[in-house]
Formats: sequence, C-alpha cells, structure tokens
Amino acid sequence: MTAEVDVREHRALYGCMGLGGSWDGEPLSAGDVAAAEAAVQAALDVGITMFDHADIYRNGKAEAAFGEVLSRSAGLRERIVLQTKCGIRLADGDRPGIYDLRGRSIVQRVEESLTRLRTDVIDVLLLHRPDPLADPADVAKALMSLHEQGLVRHFGVSNMNAAQIDHLQAHLGVPLVANQLEMSLHRRDWCEAGVLVNTPEAAANGFPAGTVEHCWRNEIALQAWGPLAQGRFTGREETATERATARLVAELAAEKGTSPETVVLWWLQRHPAGIVPVIGSANPDRIRACRDAVQREPELTHEEWYRLWITARGEALP
Repeated sequence: MTAEVDVREHRALYGCMGLGGSWDGEPLSAGDVAAAEAAVQAALDVGITMFDHADIYRNGKAEAAFGEVLSRSAGLRERIVLQTKCGIRLADGDRPGIYDLRGRSIVQRVEESLTRLRTDVIDVLLLHRPDPLADPADVAKALMSLHEQGLVRHFGVSNMNAAQIDHLQAHLGVPLVANQLEMSLHRRDWCEAGVLVNTPEAAANGFPAGTVEHCWRNEIALQAWGPLAQGRFTGREETATERATARLVAELAAEKGTSPETVVLWWLQRHPAGIVPVIGSANPDRIRACRDAVQREPELTHEEWYRLWITARGEALP
C-alpha cells in the first residue's frame, strides 16, 4: 500500500453510514456484519475502492463492522482507500450533541477509529463539521502529529466554506485534499449560487459563494454526500416536480442503456469541477445500479444536463 493517495482519481466513494445496524446502544450482531460484507462486496464489484466513514456512524458500529469485514478478507486493506471523519459528538442523555475539534479530541477519536477499523493507518481524515471554538493552530498541531506518527496520510474537511478551509490551511503543513458537501440534483444550491448573482432569488440561497471554485482551483476534491437524494428521482418521488424529473431521468437512462441512479450521479460528475459522489445505500442491488457511474464517463450532453437541472428546479433559469 503506497503512502500517497490521490482522492481525485476515484470516480465514486462508498459511504458506510448505513453499515453496523441500528443507531442505539445494541452491540454489533453477526447479521450486521453479514450485511456490511454484502454491501462492501457490491461496492467492490462495481469498481469502488475508496470507503468513507465517520466515527459517529451507528455510534461507531459502522467502523466496527467494516473492521470485521477487513479482518475476514485477506489483502483487502491493501486494495482500498480508507477515509473517516471526526469532530461531531452525538447527544447522550441530557448532554446535547456538539462539535468538538479540540486537538486532544481529534487525536483520541482517531485512535478509537483505528481500533474499530482494525488498521494501523487512516488514508484520509476529514474534519466532519466546523467547530466555532476550534483554534486552527491547535487543530493543525494535532493533525500534523498524527501525520508524523504515520497514523493519518492525508487530511480534508467536510461541510466547510472557502474561508474556513483557507484559515485552517494557513496553519497546516500539508495540503487539504477533500471537502465533502451535500450535493445532488435535489440539493442544487452549490450550483445555483453561481447563476443567481444579481437576482432577487440570491438572498434565499445560503450556499457560501466561491466554495466550489476555491476547491476546484486548489485541487481539493469535492465529495458529494447524499448524491442520490434519498431516491427522489429513482423511485421515491413525492412532488410533481420530482415525478417530472424522475420521468426524464428514466427516459435518459433508457436511451443510454444505463440505470436511473447512474443518470442522477452523472449529473454531478458531468460538472467540470470533478465532483465525486459518495454512494451511501446499504442495499447491494442499489449499489450495483450505480456501476456505470464508476465505469463509464458521464454521457450527458450539454443540453441534457441543463434539461435535468431545469426540470428539477421546476422553473426556468433566471
């Protein structure tokens, strides 16, 4: 396993939030591990070799289930890239959920993730959410310590804007390599922010301007969580606009000999910033439905891409 990982080489990631059973305190079961094994195998079958975790997923059981899968599969660790996140502390009884990017907390959470994942190194560590009390110098010191010890190879962020990324990068001795944001044909504010400039609608768009461009310019991979929009355009339509978009998605899928899931992912991948979807379904069949998003270049023309966008908007562009 080489020390260098280029996250931009991966056309899609598998998001492991659905692994590990329930979110409660019940212990990991044999069934949970079997389900994780089936999902991981489906991801490998379609060509995905980068797996995305977070320490909080299923209260740590997602990482633990994955670690068990690794322990049963000789040589698998050497063939994949492991990414995990830290920085969120879940609510517990009367204690509310908070964000925690204190340096000592980062180190402790990474050590716990390494144990659950049954590995001696994390390829990519993302800071899960911004912590308003975080001191970037303290954060950077912790990250560099982990890096120098050989425990983490690369670092990135999640749900951060350009200014927050720059502020941390100024203190960090290695480049940030990824920013994970919610992006999909349903969650389009990242795209619309760029065309609503100088329109009345701009005030209602809360996406931080310049973040996509900042990541693109600085070769920070844009990883899209929730890229399938919880099935809104592939079987779980709830509104007239979603139904119209689903019909168009199905039409394009039939024309191109692929699945509706692939068309939805291609809409993201067609963007020149090189957006990488994080496929989060735990259903092996749905994972396999995304095969062409991993194995084929996006086959959407300029006009088809815009048809999808405008139909999902439910109205013409400004």
